Amino acid sequence: MASLPRSSTAGADSDQLLVEANGSTRTLILNRPKQLNALSSTMIKGLLRYFAAYERDDGVKLLIVKGKGRAFCAGADVSACILSIHNEGWKWGADFFRNLYSLDYIIATYVKPQVSLLTGIVMGGGAGVSLHGRFRVATDSTIFAMPETSLGLFPDVGASYFLSRLPGFYGEYVALAGARLDGAEMLACGLATHFVHSNRLVLLEESLKKVNTSNNFAVCAIIDEFAQQPSLRGNSSLNRLEIINKCFSKRTVEEIIYALDQEASNFVDEWIAATIQSLKKASPTSLKISLRSIRKGRTQSIGECLRREYRMACHVVRGDFSRDFFEGTRAILIDKDQNPMWMPPRLEQVHDKEVEEYFSRIDDPQWEDLDLPISRPRGRNTESKL
Repeated sequence: MASLPRSSTAGADSDQLLVEANGSTRTLILNRPKQLNALSSTMIKGLLRYFAAYERDDGVKLLIVKGKGRAFCAGADVSACILSIHNEGWKWGADFFRNLYSLDYIIATYVKPQVSLLTGIVMGGGAGVSLHGRFRVATDSTIFAMPETSLGLFPDVGASYFLSRLPGFYGEYVALAGARLDGAEMLACGLATHFVHSNRLVLLEESLKKVNTSNNFAVCAIIDEFAQQPSLRGNSSLNRLEIINKCFSKRTVEEIIYALDQEASNFVDEWIAATIQSLKKASPTSLKISLRSIRKGRTQSIGECLRREYRMACHVVRGDFSRDFFEGTRAILIDKDQNPMWMPPRLEQVHDKEVEEYFSRIDDPQWEDLDLPISRPRGRNTESKL
């Protein structure tokens, strides 16, 4: 088993990303189990190097990506990111998101098949390094969410692409409410391609490690041997698509909440009450820019979504219009008082003009838009695999 080259990392950092070589298969293992495999800058740069190297290596046919321990990946290491921005300035954050989104694009347009084993928690940045790949294997332990609106951020890593392509307006619901989905729900809505019970994952891995082809149909046939069709829970949000489509199709966040309140007044439903509570606890600014982002993503390519999200992320780390990202991280992840003081505190105080500014270029002569590779050796897919 190999780890990151010592020349590019220091000390224990080199063990944050491990690699197993088995014939023509390479297994990339996210190795920060105590941090639920949250993506550090070191891990992101390592993944960029490995994906680039394996694309050029004719001896590598298949990539497996998994996490060590009880999580696949809980997202980017937001706490460390905030600390580095405080110490080194907003451009450190811009570079962090530039590398992260570049990695997501490479994965989304990668020619060779990638199989992501989604055991345990799959959130935020963890979704970016998996859901853009060809095969996404959910399990009975999978917990997926994009919880960014509760942190003062927005669903990024290409989420405006993959969430906007879910059935009806389910993507708006998942994005704004930070809803948690299990493995069966991920499969049913299309975020996962397969569902394999956790007690069969080791057997699946052993079979994949014997692969000597990059043929997607051959790889899919192997996964199919271990896959099953799980049943949805009776209280699954997917059983409420009629209400979700009715409410989350509204033009504004205020109208969405009003529609949910109207539904709640007609009959008692714990799911509706919990959804309203989640929306009212989230950052008003985050809710508005997230809704606008998902709506724009419906008609954009994966590259266009990532470029736009990069602009948004740069405005967020600069604190141009709101510092909710810093406050949300403090309240939820650092001090853990669970009581963020959003500014502005109310939806009606977040005006359309400020929302639209998040999608504009950064007013800095040294800033550049996200530069994504147009063409790659041996041809690169131009569109996401979702």
